[in-house]
Amino acid sequence: MLLSKSCVYGLRASLYLSSKKDQEFHSLKEISDELGISFHFLTKILQQLTAEGYVESYKGPNGGVRLSTKGKEATLYDLVVAIDGPGLFTQCALGLPGCGLQEPCPLHDSWVGARGRIEEMLKRMTLNEIAEEGKEKHFRLTAEGEFSWQ
Repeated sequence: MLLSKSCVYGLRASLYLSSKKDQEFHSLKEISDELGISFHFLTKILQQLTAEGYVESYKGPNGGVRLSTKGKEATLYDLVVAIDGPGLFTQCALGLPGCGLQEPCPLHDSWVGARGRIEEMLKRMTLNEIAEEGKEKHFRLTAEGEFSWQ
């Protein structure tokens, strides 16, 4: 898997929030239960996205999280970099330091092209666009496929 588990869960949670037509705050328990993600793991991921300005949180009995204005306009690339950092788009596929044209690894030529295409794809896709498409095509966000786009 190219993305960390934290990143995958962060993308799923962000898509969940993007799928909501209202701008209400949604509890972490609700999101955790709906997506089948550990509550404590999800809390850490959403704290990270909150610190980066993609998610807003509200404490209290009716508290929870929602996408910020920045989050609504975010691309998948923005979120991947916010959670995992830019390494996917800059580092060697085998993790070798100094991999490049002068000292390539066995995967260098293929990986440079592949990671460039992945980066382009993620920069083209915004949360809102995917949420709209998800409503039309009934994409799934859970292993069981029980998530309902609104």
